[in-house]
Parts: sequence; structure tokens; C-alpha cells
Amino acid sequence: MSDVRPPKTVARGFAQFLLRGNVIDLAVAVVIGASAGAVITSFVKSIFTPLIAALFGTHTPKPADAYITLNHSKIMYGDFVDTLLSFLVIAGVIYFFVIAPVNRFMSDSRFEPPPDPATRKCPACLSEIPRAARRCAFCTSAVDAIPEDSATG
Repeated sequence: MSDVRPPKTVARGFAQFLLRGNVIDLAVAVVIGASAGAVITSFVKSIFTPLIAALFGTHTPKPADAYITLNHSKIMYGDFVDTLLSFLVIAGVIYFFVIAPVNRFMSDSRFEPPPDPATRKCPACLSEIPRAARRCAFCTSAVDAIPEDSATG
């Protein structure tokens, strides 16, 4: 027998795939990211780059058309500078408004589990060893044994 599924089953599986939370979240993130990128690119080309051109005295009507002549060849660097500035602004926005807050949230919400009452740290190498051990299995240092009945408190 062939392993071909009926069209309704394939369509239902595809619909379930599309309606999972991760796919929808990813699609929304891509759309918002593209929109934010377009806004930032427009800001850099329309406001930021002309301000830089005014400060440094570029005489081209549009800074994106800026060029230098080298051995009778035009090297068009203006559009590259616009794209580079857009990238740097987008990277800064992503870092300061997404990455840094998420990292701060994750470090604040992280908790350490309580120490295991059946183990303790070796005073010489700080490895985890059983409470009743008289010698560390990692560094072979002699350690004072702690009786099992005192492990609870």
C-alpha cells in the first residue's frame, strides 16, 4: 500500500500546524520586526543621515548619493552608510528594548534549589560529596565524617 494520505487529513494536519502557538507567535514577530525595521530605516534615511550631512558639510542633495572619486571611478558610499546606520540603530533597539529586559527578567526569576541534605562540599576542592564520607572522591582529601542522624538538622 502507498503511504499517501487523503487530502482532508493533510489539510487538517497543515491547519493544526499553522494554528499552533509557536507558528503564530513567530509570524507576528516577523511582521512586527519587518515593520520596525522599515520605520527605523526611514528614520535613518530621512532624519539621521541628513543631520550628519549637515553637521559634516556634505554638498550632495541626498546623502545616500554621496560618493568619492578614485582614479576616475565613483565609489558610492552614501547608501552603504545609510544601511549601516540602520543596522546599528536596529541592533541597539533590539538589544536595549528586548535582550536586556529579558535577561534581567530571567536573572530575577531564576532561583536555586535548596541544597541536597545528603551531600556537602569538600573543604579542599568544593566538590559535592556524601555527608558521611571520610575521604573526598575527587581530590582524595581526608574530611571529617558527619553522622547520618545529624543530616536533618
